[in-house]
Amino acid sequence: MNAAAQPALPSKPLFGHPRGLAYIVFTEAWERFSFYGMQALLVLYMANYLLRPGTVEHVVAFGAFRSAIESVFGQLSVQAFASQVFGLYVGLVFFVPVLGGLLGDRLIGRKRAVISGALMMALGHFLMALESAFLFALLALILGSGLLKGNLAAQVGNLYDRSDPKRDAAFSIYCLGINLGAFVAPLVCGTLGELYGWHYGFAAAGIGMLVSMCIYLAGSRYLPAEVKPGTKANTQRLQPGDGQAVIALIAVLAFTSLYWVAQTQVWNTYALWVRDRVDRGFFGLSIPVTWFQSIDFVAVVALAPLILWFWRRQSLRGTEPDDLTKITIGCSVFVGSCLWLSAAEALSGGHSVALVWPLAFHVIGACAYLYAGPIVLGLVSRSAPASVNAMMVGAYYLSIFVGGIGSGWLGRFYEKLTPQGFWLLHAAICAAGPALLILLRRPLRRALKLEPHRQSTPGLTSLPSVANRLD
Repeated sequence: MNAAAQPALPSKPLFGHPRGLAYIVFTEAWERFSFYGMQALLVLYMANYLLRPGTVEHVVAFGAFRSAIESVFGQLSVQAFASQVFGLYVGLVFFVPVLGGLLGDRLIGRKRAVISGALMMALGHFLMALESAFLFALLALILGSGLLKGNLAAQVGNLYDRSDPKRDAAFSIYCLGINLGAFVAPLVCGTLGELYGWHYGFAAAGIGMLVSMCIYLAGSRYLPAEVKPGTKANTQRLQPGDGQAVIALIAVLAFTSLYWVAQTQVWNTYALWVRDRVDRGFFGLSIPVTWFQSIDFVAVVALAPLILWFWRRQSLRGTEPDDLTKITIGCSVFVGSCLWLSAAEALSGGHSVALVWPLAFHVIGACAYLYAGPIVLGLVSRSAPASVNAMMVGAYYLSIFVGGIGSGWLGRFYEKLTPQGFWLLHAAICAAGPALLILLRRPLRRALKLEPHRQSTPGLTSLPSVANRLD
């Protein structure tokens, strides 16, 4: 067992996995409830309310903030500014985990980092209820996410030996927890915010964060004991060959960032597109915009058992693709989802887009995510050297940082291009990622020591029962 994976308190396994995994998954589910609940409202809150005359003047230091943003990105309309701020926020939320992972690895320990991050995120959510504190709330959420994300995900890997076949299954279960929390979030926080008042939605997100922290504290005794910062085991050096693996992982993350540029738009300009272009009528009711983001996550939860069953059948036949191939497939499928939205606009004839088009888009996008998101995370956790493992897990979120910044910058073109052209542009950008993965497939596999048709997910047949339990 690697040095970072110290034994947890002995306990009876839960569905074949360490009991600590359940606590981590529930912690992450509630943390994602709070995070995505707030995020579902953010663009609409800014574009429809906060940035409008009569309200924006009350935001402390907003004038200087806007001048700084427009000095870099140029003058922006209210809608474009909302998209840009959202992109910067999401980008930074997924950038600072690199630094947070380093702090967890080297200075304060992963458990302290998670608890500190949870407290800061709770503070940030509650500050969102105050219009004047908007910028301070975003700052608290960014810093809190940086401490929590990489350090919590790294503890999933620490529950297993690097050669344990259940390790990949654990990360898929972990990502399932993410999607369960994220599915519920827009339904609760989004509905409260859109229909009853923005601040009710943000307050619900803050409560969810407090629940997350309580679950983590209750299960901390089942998590791996940490090596104290400064000890020999906690200051390992890179070994021969580790540098190639790190470079290869950085390349994979860079290529998949193009997928995240397009995918992150689901939380950004896509909400405005649904508001403006989709016929949301359903049996005499109008579906709230934020509910569409829940559809994105319920599709992931519904399709996960089917895709894992399919991988299992491939594994038994010796035809299961390796991780890089799965990632390439996932990125390619999301290209198709962007083309689907472009086709929806082309066939609408200038009328509102029928509800079936965005519903199918989320199903296609869910398939893409299952082939890309958890597989990249598992690959990084397994292949990153032990001495920089948490930092490299944090670097996984660095690709989403690039995606967030990119989606925010591209949001300005929503008002300049036709909707058809807007989504076609995203399809072209996303397509560059799988093209580069195919081009550099051989050197990447050598550096990461991937074998052809590696059976990376033999333990995933247990996921459906585990998913039911966690639900």
